[in-house]
Amino acid sequence: MTDMPDCAGFPARPVSPDDLDLICRHREAMFLEAGGIAADLGVMSAHFRPWLRERLADGRYYGFVLLDAGIPIAGIGLMTLDWPPHPNHPEQDRRGYVLNVYVEPGHRRRGLASALMELADAEFARRGVGFAVLHATDAGRPVYAGLGWQATAEMAKRIG
Repeated sequence: MTDMPDCAGFPARPVSPDDLDLICRHREAMFLEAGGIAADLGVMSAHFRPWLRERLADGRYYGFVLLDAGIPIAGIGLMTLDWPPHPNHPEQDRRGYVLNVYVEPGHRRRGLASALMELADAEFARRGVGFAVLHATDAGRPVYAGLGWQATAEMAKRIG
C-alpha cells in the first residue's frame, strides 16, 4: 500500500519500524488522557516498546499515520488476531483488532479519527478480515458509534 489517498485532507502512509517512538508516544498520551497514571504508563511503555518493535518488524502490527507538511499528526494500529469461529464471524478463524488510535491535540475535531477508522476498514477488507474489535475510551466511543461500531458484552479481570 504505497499510494495512499488523502484522508480528511491529509496524506496517509503505512506505519513502519521507524514509527516505533511515535506509536509509543501516542499510546502513552492516549492512556494518560483517559485517566492513566503516569508512573504505571511508564512501566507499560517499557514493556510495550520491545513488543511493538518485534511486531512492526515482522508486519504483525500494521496501520497508518496521517501527516501535515510531513509531520505525523495522527495514527492507528491494526492487528489480525487468531480467533476461533464465533457467531460474529462463523466462517473465519481470525478477527481484526484496532488499537492506538490517536490524534494530536492541535488537529482534533477535523474528522481524522474517522478517516483513520475508514482506512482500517478498507485494510481489514483487503486482508479478508470481516470482523474487528476495539476498546474505546470515553472520548472515542461516539466517533466509533457514528461509524457503525457497537458495544459488546465483554468483561475484564486482572489476575494476580
